[in-house]
Amino acid sequence: MPPPQPPIPKPQNQNQKNKFYFFYGHRKPSQHRPTVRGGLFSNRQSISLHKPSPPHNPQPFNLHHWDPQHSPTTTETRNNTNTGSGTTHTSLVRLSPIARYITDSFRKNQNHWGPPIVSDLNKLRRVTPDLVAEVLKSQPDPNLASKFFHWASKQKGFHHTFASYNAFAYCLNRSNRFRSADQLPELMISQNKPPTEKQFEILIRFHSDANRPLRVFYVYQKMKKFNVKPRVFLYNRIIDALMKNGYVDLAVSVYDDFRNDGLVEESVTFMVLIKGLCKVGRIDEMLKVLSKMRENLCTPDVFAYTAMVRVLVEAGNLDGCLRVWEEMRKDKVEPDAMAYTTLVTALCKGGRVEKGYELFREMKEKRCLIDRAIYGSLVEAFVADGKVGFACGLLKDLVDSGYRADLGIYNSIIEGLCGVKQVDKAYKVFQVTIQEGLEPEFVTVNPILVLYAEMRRMDEFCKLLTQMEKLGFCVINDLSKFFAFVVGKEERTMMAVEVFEDLKKRGYCSVPIYNILMGALHKKGEFKKVISLFDEVKESDFELDSLTYSIAIECFVEIGDIEKACLCYNKVMEMSLVPSVAAYCALAKGLCKTGDIDAAMMLVRDCLANVTSGPMEFKYTLSVVHACKSGGTKKVIEVLNEMMQQGCPPDEVIYSAIISGMCKYGTIEEARKVFSNLRDRKLLTEANMIVYDEMLIEHMKKKTADLVVSGLKFFGLESKLKS
Repeated sequence: MPPPQPPIPKPQNQNQKNKFYFFYGHRKPSQHRPTVRGGLFSNRQSISLHKPSPPHNPQPFNLHHWDPQHSPTTTETRNNTNTGSGTTHTSLVRLSPIARYITDSFRKNQNHWGPPIVSDLNKLRRVTPDLVAEVLKSQPDPNLASKFFHWASKQKGFHHTFASYNAFAYCLNRSNRFRSADQLPELMISQNKPPTEKQFEILIRFHSDANRPLRVFYVYQKMKKFNVKPRVFLYNRIIDALMKNGYVDLAVSVYDDFRNDGLVEESVTFMVLIKGLCKVGRIDEMLKVLSKMRENLCTPDVFAYTAMVRVLVEAGNLDGCLRVWEEMRKDKVEPDAMAYTTLVTALCKGGRVEKGYELFREMKEKRCLIDRAIYGSLVEAFVADGKVGFACGLLKDLVDSGYRADLGIYNSIIEGLCGVKQVDKAYKVFQVTIQEGLEPEFVTVNPILVLYAEMRRMDEFCKLLTQMEKLGFCVINDLSKFFAFVVGKEERTMMAVEVFEDLKKRGYCSVPIYNILMGALHKKGEFKKVISLFDEVKESDFELDSLTYSIAIECFVEIGDIEKACLCYNKVMEMSLVPSVAAYCALAKGLCKTGDIDAAMMLVRDCLANVTSGPMEFKYTLSVVHACKSGGTKKVIEVLNEMMQQGCPPDEVIYSAIISGMCKYGTIEEARKVFSNLRDRKLLTEANMIVYDEMLIEHMKKKTADLVVSGLKFFGLESKLKS
């Protein structure tokens, strides 16, 4: 370690003792002096990196005492974080001392432009354009950066350079002020600094990376306005940004300008155009561009053709894929394994398995490496087409080729065999999957279970369930999936009930299975069987859920037993559960038909309070009641018109809401006017109008009687009423 340096002797001239010399950055390290970290000034005095904490009353800022190497204190760092500057101490270390002085001034004033910052800047002899660019690169606040940029331009004899303009553009784009960044060319013109292609390239790159194609085109038009011609690279970027987002016509117009400027296409230019035209399905135009590429440049290679096929596959254009494939053959380009895999997989998924199999055989003849994914796609497609024999042949060929079939291929084979009623072979394939060490899923065994059920081979069905338990299946949950799959077709509902009756005896039953069967029978109109299953599960040891009661409520309403439906609803409320929306609607309509209008209105309010998104009829029910209170007949008719415009015709609940609202807030005559309006518009039949008129009178009598009783109770005359 070298000995410490002697102190610097004081100068003789006292007038020069405070004269300092500016020192830019660290001295270059050498072998004997590895690192020199002086202060801002070259007074050769060592400065401690660990300064004591500042006092509570900070001294006024002095430029001569400022140290660029001093890391900000904890308080300053916290303030810097709170103001959202995002400028870390590490990034500040990379700045030059004057740039750090400016950024420190910004931070000390909390990034608020004002006289303190201007005063600090005026202490500097001059701020150069390069220094402006350096500060802007590290400044995340666009407002402060803008004001600093304009302050610098007001210096005497100052002219911004391209570097400072570019840094300003980057600063604005970082803060998502891309519209302001687009105005920089006009600013450069106003400051006698015409923009070049580089400035426009920066703006186009911003918009292209942020997926703003129309902004890219806007900047391109501005380039033409300022008579700046893009190079081929920039033209490619503009066309690519427009093509990727579907603005093909705009991209073609830019390509026309490209040709008019006398530029020569590169391979990238052609491929951008070709892929964009493939994406929108304009195959004829794409082939013209492809022909021009052959004439003027070169023939596309296999990678280019594979890229075209992949774009067309993503667009679902199989005809276009085959046309591109023919063009590849015309050019005598040999497709590789990736090209074959892409097209064969797409053809299988698109229902053209014969063409896919033809290409597969072509691969076999050329001794190409065939991926297992191709076998899987062909097997799945042949099974979907009902050609299970071809699928089994492909499985044998796969095994003979040295591959090990995956679970997806076995699942397809099992499904295909069950589709042609060969359940024993399907079961053997299932055994093979176990021997191969694969882990079968519910999708694997479901076709076998369905076919066993259809053939009423319940012993084999239960044997398979036992084997599933040994393999780690959750049989009860899988049986719920099985019954949900079976009742997906309405004609198999009764078969599912019969299978369930057999499984109950063997102990395979649960509440979800009951719910699935009750729901399927309810859709089929077998209400008595639903109620029979409901009584059965209610007497069992299972704990019923809200769905069970909800289905029962709907069935009780259908058969006209409103009392039991209300008991089920009360049971759900006691369990602190919420019925289904369908149960709410059914019970509300049932109560309206029996004349229990007040109970129906209360049910409507409970539904809207408990359900996240209630039915539209219930929402308009409350609107009708409110219209009866506030606006009378005219307001009610307006609400009904709005309701019908929303595609929600009036029903029993709406008619009951009119009766309830008019009896509470209006008169019988106003209610009759509303019903007459609905009758004139043929929304209410004459017979139904008579029914609702009687309900209106009865409800009004009930309300009047309730008012009389309430008055007698209020005046203490209840005893006379009883006598």
